[in-house]
Amino acid sequence: MAEILAISPEKPEPQLIERAVELLRRGEVVGVPTDTLYGLAADPFNLAAVARLYQIKGRPERRALPILIASIDQAEELVGDLPDIFFHLAKRFWPGPLTLVVDASRRVPLKVTGNTGRVALRIPRAEIPCALINALGTPVTGTSANLSGFSACLDAGQVVEQLGERLPLILDGGASKTRLASTVVDLRGEQWRILREGPIGEGEIQEALS
Repeated sequence: MAEILAISPEKPEPQLIERAVELLRRGEVVGVPTDTLYGLAADPFNLAAVARLYQIKGRPERRALPILIASIDQAEELVGDLPDIFFHLAKRFWPGPLTLVVDASRRVPLKVTGNTGRVALRIPRAEIPCALINALGTPVTGTSANLSGFSACLDAGQVVEQLGERLPLILDGGASKTRLASTVVDLRGEQWRILREGPIGEGEIQEALS
């Protein structure tokens, strides 16, 4: 059964972050709160960890894993050429509940992209995942902490119910402030399109780009 550690969402305790990072460095998967729903953090450059994450969720490997980053610089490391629209939307909505889908660079393992060659990136408005990224020194996966096909988890207790037997650690940062996953926008091709509607609507995106 997963270890549950209560952690401050505003000022994450360094020793608790380090405990999670130790596990991530060993290729483990950790349940963490974000600014939207609870997610599963793993090192996306560790293929064993990525395989474990797919297995834990029961997620089809053809479905790419979203990546949480802490800066635009990290985005530029994961993508070949970022389109201008990426910077416009990132400046307006990051950190926040907007995920941007772009073509991945060769640095991103093909397995992480679900063999699609695309990557979904987001800077969360949440201290805990950002602290993990900064302490680990690399982005982390940000897929939702639930079994594939089941309801998303709004608190640590729900993560325990679905995945408690499959995870070594869940960071308990309290209940999610929203029931919505992030808005996902595909920036590949000539015209952007919304793949999943979330807290940020189409009108807000159009306004940001006008």
